[in-house]
Amino acid sequence: MKHLPLLNYIFKSICLLFLVGILFMVPSLTVHATDADNDGDTDERTYEEEPGSAESSSENAALNIGNTVTVSLNNGNGTINGALQILLILTAISLIPILLIMLTSFTRIIIVLHFTRTALNTQTVPPNMVLIGLALFLTIYIMSPIFLQVYNEAIVPLDQGELTVQEAYEAGIEPLREYMAKQTQIKDVSVFMEIAGYTEWDGTTDSVPTSVLIPSYIISEMRTAFIIGFIIYIPFLIIDMVVASVLMSMGMMMLPPTTISMPFKILLFVLADGWNLIIVNLVKTFY
Repeated sequence: MKHLPLLNYIFKSICLLFLVGILFMVPSLTVHATDADNDGDTDERTYEEEPGSAESSSENAALNIGNTVTVSLNNGNGTINGALQILLILTAISLIPILLIMLTSFTRIIIVLHFTRTALNTQTVPPNMVLIGLALFLTIYIMSPIFLQVYNEAIVPLDQGELTVQEAYEAGIEPLREYMAKQTQIKDVSVFMEIAGYTEWDGTTDSVPTSVLIPSYIISEMRTAFIIGFIIYIPFLIIDMVVASVLMSMGMMMLPPTTISMPFKILLFVLADGWNLIIVNLVKTFY
């Protein structure tokens, strides 16, 4: 029963992508108003301005017809249909959580926080919701300069009609690629380049396709997170070993060592200001 929300989420995403695919498969049509003078000529237009002479997004969006209403689905100056825009936005919203988790600092942060809670042996304290919320806000803090750069260089020019969709995508993905390249180890890129068939890699980030850079970045993030988690575990493991040795020397073999060691772990964590040490140094690993 725990997997039902996840299955429902996956099913909705697949349905949205399927609808988008159907809409893109529909052949393009050009629809004109009924011929008013019945002369059989429906191709004549009275343009207020010469087609292609718009200088701003507002002029480009304005109807350039002076006589009749014309709906053009191909070879026209119009924008995407409103219903299709809503469908594309809903599809993007369903994919945003995956992008947020895998292409940002969220993965490393949530893994390290989980290791910290497990090392403390406090079971569900802090709760999952608190850890996810903390990881989310730390991700926003770390990624905000990159998000702002993407907004200024891609989204704003696209909204103003200065860039095409392809140009906006290339301008928006570049800051994210630079971030991922800094956090990705060369050996991971080399392995995926070899698997993808790129035998001659010149060692530069610009020559690495995004499809190769993303899995390389994810593997590097998981490796770094596990290394940090191992370092966090060491002092708590020492406490467990000391408590277990003391209990064994006292002949209290039936008493679980974790029951006694947990208060000492919490005491050590509080005295050392553990959350500040872990979070501050974790954030510094991204700079």
